[in-house]
Amino acid sequence: MSDHNDIAVLQDGLKRRINYLRLSITDRCNLRCQYCMPAEGEQFLPRAELLSDAEILTLGRVAAGIGIRKIRITGGEPLLHPNVVELLRSLRALPGLERLVLTTNGLRLAELAAPLREAGIEGVNISIDSLRPDRYAEITRGGDLARCRAGIDAALEAGFFTKINMVVMRGVNDDEVLDFVDLAREHPLSVRFIEYMPTRGDNGDNLTVPAEELLERIGQSHELQAQTHKSSGVMAGPARNYRLAGAVGTVGVISPVSKMFCSSCNRIRVGADGMARGCLFLNEPVDLRPQLRAGDEAGLAKTLQELVLRKPEQHDLTPDGRRDDDDPLAMSRMGG
Repeated sequence: MSDHNDIAVLQDGLKRRINYLRLSITDRCNLRCQYCMPAEGEQFLPRAELLSDAEILTLGRVAAGIGIRKIRITGGEPLLHPNVVELLRSLRALPGLERLVLTTNGLRLAELAAPLREAGIEGVNISIDSLRPDRYAEITRGGDLARCRAGIDAALEAGFFTKINMVVMRGVNDDEVLDFVDLAREHPLSVRFIEYMPTRGDNGDNLTVPAEELLERIGQSHELQAQTHKSSGVMAGPARNYRLAGAVGTVGVISPVSKMFCSSCNRIRVGADGMARGCLFLNEPVDLRPQLRAGDEAGLAKTLQELVLRKPEQHDLTPDGRRDDDDPLAMSRMGG
């Protein structure tokens, strides 16, 4: 499809405009966060099964050609990719691509923030679920909070639009919500609180804290003013964002469980193994590797367009946080 300016536009069967690709470039990670990977036994894919740099660039070029305007690079931990700066520089130069952003655990940002900014990356999302060193190490199974905090500082110094992602888990780290709010008061950060999703086939063990409960907690000590998207929201994410009186930054909530945002979803996902999904919880992925490895760009474009047309109306997380089936997702390959 194309609009009156002859710029490609992708729409799914429900007339949602799809212009956002989440692209995992590696399944490797230097952490083993409790909600993402098991403590042991997770097998990384052989490198031959992962997309090559050339295949990633071909995918990006074809996606931009059919209407994708924003790509978010994910992992695993994308900064473990051995050629990450040059790969992202090449992606950013693709015709038609308007935004290239990155999600990371921040552990390598202190050394890579400046080169990544120079390569054209505009924004970074940094995952951090505790501001307490011992608890951070426990949740991540060995992570160094000081390195993550240094990465946040480096991102701000490099001039990135910087978001902080905290997965809130009841009885695990939800007592730190106001500590994270203080980060937004003191620094130009967008701090987002994300509901725990039972992606590993569990029922959440009552870990999910509904977004409305989080907003009520924050509102007891802070004045919140809802923000609206400056644009049409076509390339906006799922967060509901709020300004804080007297704060430098903002806070937001992302509620995939308690208040689904599927009706405005604008994204598709491709894993590090080339498996594409129209929805994170769609258990019928499409393997793009045969067309990528055959150099069949026309076929690849058609496959992506068909994937978009089959995009489901909503995901299969039920309101109590249970999944409709017990097939655990390999989040380290899909990138969330």
